[in-house]
Amino acid sequence: MLVPMRCILEAADRKGYGQAAFNMNSFSQIAAAVQIHELLESACILQGAEASNAFMGGEVDFMHGSIESKKKGAENVGNIVRDFGQESPIPIALHLDHGRSLETVKACIEGGYTSVMIDGSSLPYEENVELTREVVRYAHPLGVTVEGELGVLAGVEDHVFSASSTYTNPLQAVDFFKKTRVDALAISYGTMHGANKGRDAKIRREIAIATKECMRHEGIDGFLVSHGSSTVPQEFVRQINELGGRMENAYGIDVDQLVDVSRCGINKINVDTDLRMASTRNVLALFQDHPELRESESVACVYRELTANPANVDPRNYVSGIMDAILYGELADEDVELVDDCLYRGTISAIAPLLVQFGSYRNASEVIPVSLEEMADRYQKAGI
Repeated sequence: MLVPMRCILEAADRKGYGQAAFNMNSFSQIAAAVQIHELLESACILQGAEASNAFMGGEVDFMHGSIESKKKGAENVGNIVRDFGQESPIPIALHLDHGRSLETVKACIEGGYTSVMIDGSSLPYEENVELTREVVRYAHPLGVTVEGELGVLAGVEDHVFSASSTYTNPLQAVDFFKKTRVDALAISYGTMHGANKGRDAKIRREIAIATKECMRHEGIDGFLVSHGSSTVPQEFVRQINELGGRMENAYGIDVDQLVDVSRCGINKINVDTDLRMASTRNVLALFQDHPELRESESVACVYRELTANPANVDPRNYVSGIMDAILYGELADEDVELVDDCLYRGTISAIAPLLVQFGSYRNASEVIPVSLEEMADRYQKAGI
């Protein structure tokens, strides 16, 4: 069942576990993600960023995608999630990650997203407040959850880039919640976007604790989000490098730290890089184990693009030759099916352990599902 993200976060906050949210970039990834969440009886948050929507709209140069391709991609992703989710026994939310404008937000909601993030963290504080409040005014009457961001994370992910971090001020976070009436807030507390977070990266857990305590003191019914939280499993790094890839200085956030902060007020934990790595490892292994595929009429293009830049593990950069499979699940032949299966299995292998470790498994029944219309009524009665 498709639900606003807020009701999933309410359960995580009430029960004190971390709800992982995973970025999706293909039909098979979505299918795999829904299946493993169902198997482990976990609520499910699937995410698409602006660049992801452009890619899922068929834009190969997804980092420079037009608004038209983003709209098309948002609708495509929405349709896929709806097809898999409408008969699913678990609650599923589809969330826009790092939206940059009200126009993007509107496109995603029209496409079927039940939750949106507006990222004004690079703006001066009052402008961030104004932009976020504008999105809340648009989304809440439609029952759609809104996430904002305060503080700047270092690192690189799609259109998000910063050379250094600016930590979130807990008192300013409280003010932000009050002024915007946002549902959830991504804070900067030591995590970092991308696969190069540095060895032994440390989370400033005291920022999360202080922010949550200040919120409780002020009676704010909101949720905290951890961006840049991929764990970058070292076995994935080793396997990718052994298979001809090149990942250097690749380290993530230690899982134990993420489990800890999920008990300290962090309700949603975003993961993207782990899925990319697991998928790329599988594709590299496929071409090593079946060298004849390097000459395949249908997937040789995947091998050429993959090996042209061994340092890049993002599947979006090497699957443009099989876009019908990526966008619509249309498998032209057995060779395409083999590559697509690598993405499917990689998604499951990256997601499954985190659902168990963060604690959302077997907790799907804790979510009290509501429709968008019911959530809109709740917002109206609460004056937000």
